[in-house]
Amino acid sequence: MTIDAIKVGKQISYLRKVKNLTQSELGERLNISFQAVSKWERGETLPDTAILIDLANVLGTTVDTILTGGEKVMEYKGKITVEEMREGINSLEKVGQLLGRDNIIYRYAIDGINEKMNMDVEEAFVDDYKRESLICEAIIQNMMSGKYIDITDIKNNLKYDHFKKIVCDYAAKYGLV
Repeated sequence: MTIDAIKVGKQISYLRKVKNLTQSELGERLNISFQAVSKWERGETLPDTAILIDLANVLGTTVDTILTGGEKVMEYKGKITVEEMREGINSLEKVGQLLGRDNIIYRYAIDGINEKMNMDVEEAFVDDYKRESLICEAIIQNMMSGKYIDITDIKNNLKYDHFKKIVCDYAAKYGLV
């Protein structure tokens, strides 16, 4: 992750104002000049590492909140692959084959997915394009819940460029690129 000095500066400014501190008052508490605080807030410089803990304490926050500009840092809860997501969708289809498409367990699972996703999952079992859209949705849902997927895996193992772009855009949103 790259530190964005502008975002850091805006975060420092925001937190300073929440604490009703002037740049001079913040500088005094940290034994630095108000000009140094001003440069941080304009994104011209970053706080020295030696002062970050004290800065976070004065502003009532954490160092990572300052350095990320207030953005949440995703903590990854494991790794997934396109193949695993494909296998998951294939397994869902297999449940219908093994239990029967009229079995209540299968019906409730499919009906629940159809209702929440506003689609017909069983159509995805017979249509390659719709199947890939379902695989991509599974990938995106996993990323949203903290799973990591390699961008190269997405680019090499999804068939349709349209879906590659969508998943890569989400991956960028969640800091994977």
